[in-house]
Amino acid sequence: MRVTVIGCGRWGSFLAWYADRLGHRAELYGRETSAHMKAFRETRTNGLVTLPPSVGLTSTLTGKAEIMLVSVDSQSLRGLLRAHADALGGRPVVLCMKGLEIGTGERLSRIVTDELGESQPVAVWIGPGHVQEFTRGVPNCMVIDSEDETLKAWLVEAFSGELIRFYYGRDLIGNEIGAAAKNVVGIAAGVLDGLGLGTLKGALMSRGTREVARLIAALGGNELSAYGLCHLGDYEATIFSPYSHNRRFGECVVTGEPYGELAAGYYTVRALMDLEAQTGVELPISRAVYRVLYERADPREALDSLFSRSLKMEF
Repeated sequence: MRVTVIGCGRWGSFLAWYADRLGHRAELYGRETSAHMKAFRETRTNGLVTLPPSVGLTSTLTGKAEIMLVSVDSQSLRGLLRAHADALGGRPVVLCMKGLEIGTGERLSRIVTDELGESQPVAVWIGPGHVQEFTRGVPNCMVIDSEDETLKAWLVEAFSGELIRFYYGRDLIGNEIGAAAKNVVGIAAGVLDGLGLGTLKGALMSRGTREVARLIAALGGNELSAYGLCHLGDYEATIFSPYSHNRRFGECVVTGEPYGELAAGYYTVRALMDLEAQTGVELPISRAVYRVLYERADPREALDSLFSRSLKMEF
């Protein structure tokens, strides 16, 4: 099968490497001006992934692939779809990314159908795993979900291997919301690490999952999805791993260390505030992260505000 991966960052480059490993004809797309693409053209590596000669490199989307795997910044997805509607329209688009649109709180799969039409085949590929571990042969479990049952089964069959065990998702709303919100909890975990309060991560995991479960239910999803691989099952890779981009970002916010780029959760927490306003579901952990990142609240004061909330039953 011919696979085009859109987005030549660390996860996109891994997807191209992985598809090639499974025997697919893989090509990696990136803008000609992208530093990542320039590095691959010159050395075939970005320091994390080394692409074999069998993986093609392109800066032109032709639409000849049977399937499109998309791994770009969530806030640029709508613009990508508009710019390349001819190449993407009608072909399965698999969103290998996590996030929500700022200003609308829109799920990424809904952005695809907004731009390419309700009949557009779309799926999500989410769950735990770091490039650094996969390329060392460390396996993990992930989820593929879609409202199109035939597409979902085809994708699981096409991309299952010894490195990734896939599960069939049954709740697109819950899986997308849970996967996006996971990054915000990752930033919160980093804040705790920066404050030297890592022992609170157990409480963060418990209450963070409960918070997200309530939001999923309010949006029409199954709250049990928050306890699956899209969210709770991704916590080890996000809250504890030294490779976690969001955790490290949160830690640097507290310590004042420079960090090269914004984490995905930085944008997602703004979208979660949109959803809090739309649904009326309280998101205290997400709001505390928002206050630290956007209102420059003192991290310790934001934590204290969570402890001063009114007492209530756990469930």
